[in-house]
Order: sequence, then structure tokens, then C-alpha cells
Amino acid sequence: MEKNNQKEASEAARTLAKLGASKGGKARAEALTPEQRKEIAREAITARWERVKERRDPEKLPMATHGSPDHPLRIGDVEIPCYVLEDGRRVVVQEHMLNAMGMTQTGNTRSGTLNRLHSFVVQNRLKPFISEDLATCTANPIQFRTTRGILAKGYEATLLADICEAVLAARDAKLLLKQQEHIAIQCDMLMRGFARVGIIALVDEATGYQEVRDRQALAEILDKFLRKEFAAWAKRFPDEFYQEIFRLRHWEWRGMKVNRPQIVAHYTKDLVYARLTPGILKELEIRNPLDEHGHRKAKHHQWLTDDIGHPRLAQHLYGVVGLMRAAEQWDEFMSMVDKAYPRRGDTLQLSLFKDDKSYNAE
Repeated sequence: MEKNNQKEASEAARTLAKLGASKGGKARAEALTPEQRKEIAREAITARWERVKERRDPEKLPMATHGSPDHPLRIGDVEIPCYVLEDGRRVVVQEHMLNAMGMTQTGNTRSGTLNRLHSFVVQNRLKPFISEDLATCTANPIQFRTTRGILAKGYEATLLADICEAVLAARDAKLLLKQQEHIAIQCDMLMRGFARVGIIALVDEATGYQEVRDRQALAEILDKFLRKEFAAWAKRFPDEFYQEIFRLRHWEWRGMKVNRPQIVAHYTKDLVYARLTPGILKELEIRNPLDEHGHRKAKHHQWLTDDIGHPRLAQHLYGVVGLMRAAEQWDEFMSMVDKAYPRRGDTLQLSLFKDDKSYNAE
């Protein structure tokens, strides 16, 4: 009991210290009654766990619908990974904002990046050129989940241009330090790059070339993922993928040699090929069509390339199976997979199969 009271007193002291009473926190905590110490400690623990749950709760974080570190925005020699969130915001990942400006990161990975950018922006040399909104935004990065479900922090993309403008204005006013000149050079290069990208985008939109450009970009992606001819069959899907489908659908598992219900093929298309990369399912249906008997001449995965397609398939299956293991019900699993691996440009919808009872394991 005495140990518990000491622990609660220590917790209370830390709580008081965080509230600005660091010098007298311990003394005050020791002066409290046991019940008061318990209440303060309980409130501190509850508040801490609420913050932890909020950080871990994917429901409270916006999801990126587009973007990949494999396809960054390129300005000169600078590569800037970026994403589009479900609410339409264009976001640049926090650490890459610093890299783009030629700034080094300091401190630990969880707080150093934020402190570095914000402290740079609000310094006296830049202060005359920084708006209050810009200062607030750098102090409060956007937490979101990438298209791969990874927790990340970032800023709206326009913030990078705003900071570059402020740096260049400070340079023109001869307010920058000598060791900051390389940042100004980098910002100048970025602003010129933004202008070039902007005029190209406007011309593409005005001439209608944007749609052609998008089709060409998609074709280049698919060329990396898909072969010209299908390869010999090799096992690519782990048995566990199908076992977990049966478990979540409450079907009896009788092994891989027993024919699976047709709906499992639809699940495979939705969970794997519709989410692997944009347009790949549509292209596979073209290259690997059904014959008059409803059969295909090869498995879809036999069309994937060894260097890009198969490694990406294996990575995707590993993630999907991991979500399956964590779920207790089919609806719970589908909710998780929709957040972690949203469908990539195809309109395949399988919600109508959600409550399908057509397969009877008995």
C-alpha cells in the first residue's frame, strides 16, 4: 500500500510539474491527502491514455487516397514525396519539406523535424515576411495515414511555396546569415520549378493533353508491373490468405485441394488486384480474358513481372493477411483493408457480397 501511495505521489508531482509547478510540485504532492494524490494520478493516467488512443485511432486521422514514395514530385534534382488526402488537401511529408529546402533535421524523429521547421520560420530574420497563419501551420503538422496505411505527418503543399517566398524576401532584404544562403539558393530553385510545373499543367489542361498524359503515365506503370506474355505458374498466394477468408466468413476449411466457392475469386480480385496499383485489374482483364467456358488461360499473377509485380504482390499479401489475423469479423476486416489499402482506380464493389450466405460449408 505504501509503495502505491509513493507511486501516486510521484505521478502527482510529475503532473503538477507539467502544469508549471516544477519547483514545488513534489512538495505539494507530498502535502496532499492519499485520496487527493490518487485522484490527480488517476486523471493524469487517463489523460495520457486518451492522447495515446487518439494517436492510434485510425478513425480520427484522414487517409491519403493518392500518392506514393515511389512516385515523388520532381523539381530539378529534388524529389518530394507527396499525397492527396480524402478531403482534397495536397500534403508534403514533414521531413521531406526540410530536405527540399536543403535543411538538416535536428533532434529526435518525433519532435526534431517539427522544432526545426517551426523555429526556422519564426526566427526574427524571417518574422517580417511570415504570416500568423503560416507560423501556426508549421507548429501544427497534419497527421494522416498514407496510401499504405502508415502514420505520417505533413503540411499542405502550398506551405512550401509560402516559406520559399519568405526566405527569398529575407534574402533580398539582406537579412539572412551566411550559413543560410544555401537555403535561399534551394528555395529559388524550387520556386522556379513550381512556375515551370504550373505553366505545363495549365497548358495541358487548356489543350486537353492532360488526359493523354495521364494515360501515358498509367501505361508506363503497367509496363513495369505486367509482362508481355504470361509466365509459367508458380505458387504466389499463401494458403493462409484463403484460410483467413474462410475463418472470417465462418466457413469450414477443408484444405486447398477442395474446390473453393466462386465468390472467393471475387474476393481475391477485390482484396488484391483492385488495390495493387491503379488500372492493373482492368489491364489484366484485357490481357487475360475469360473464354467461352468462363475460364482464363492463366492466373492473373502469372502476368506480373519478376522485378516489380511479384515483389509488390508479396508485400501487399503480407499486409492484407496481417489485417485478416487482427480481425474477428468480415465487416471489421473489410473496414480495415479499405483504410489501409483503398481500391486503386477500379470501381469493383463487393459490398453486395458482404452478407452472402450462398456457400454452405455443410
